[in-house]
Amino acid sequence: MGLIEVHNLERTYPGKVPTHALRGVSFSVEEGEFVAIMGKSGSGKSTLLHQLALLDMPTGGSVAIDGKDVLALSEHEKTKFRLANVGYVFQEYAVLNELTALENVALPLRVRGTAESSHANEKATMLLERVGLDHRLHHYPSELSGGEQQRVAIARSLINKPRILLADEPCANLDTASSETVLKLLHDLNKTLNQTIIMISHEPEDRKWVKRIVWLKDGVIDHIEDVH
Repeated sequence: MGLIEVHNLERTYPGKVPTHALRGVSFSVEEGEFVAIMGKSGSGKSTLLHQLALLDMPTGGSVAIDGKDVLALSEHEKTKFRLANVGYVFQEYAVLNELTALENVALPLRVRGTAESSHANEKATMLLERVGLDHRLHHYPSELSGGEQQRVAIARSLINKPRILLADEPCANLDTASSETVLKLLHDLNKTLNQTIIMISHEPEDRKWVKRIVWLKDGVIDHIEDVH
């Protein structure tokens, strides 16, 4: 059994003409895999990622993470589970402008309120060093480039040591050089930490960084491609 098991997942958005975003998607992801979800715009990529992140409720099907039926959790339990087990990287960085890089990265650990929270700054500093931003600890987002902001977001997503890192087109707003830096960082995290990563991408050249590609088309899996 994989770390993530998705079975017959469906998501329909109601309306005069219902939108069938996912139409019975099934696949699994092993621990330590780096998987890309690819397909044309409107194929269901972001919808699928939202289900895995417990940010949206599917119309049908199941999602199991480490053997746990996560869709059966209450909203409070989902929030706790997501905070402890899932890191999420948005394409628009989603860093808080009023906080420094250090404060942005430390925030999720402080929110958890666990015994580790007292070491939030120390852990955030270590992560910012890991993503090459130890010289930017006290800079605000307005003082950082887009690529640097995204590396802050990646460091923040790792602060709670999540089992799974989800990245929604993390390079969509970056130039070529910054994209290469971010993708190399994700690849290194996968290799050195055995970090499980699922990334949405629309760039065919991103295939060189991942192990498998789940190709979506019109809300169904068109095919699954082994890359390495």
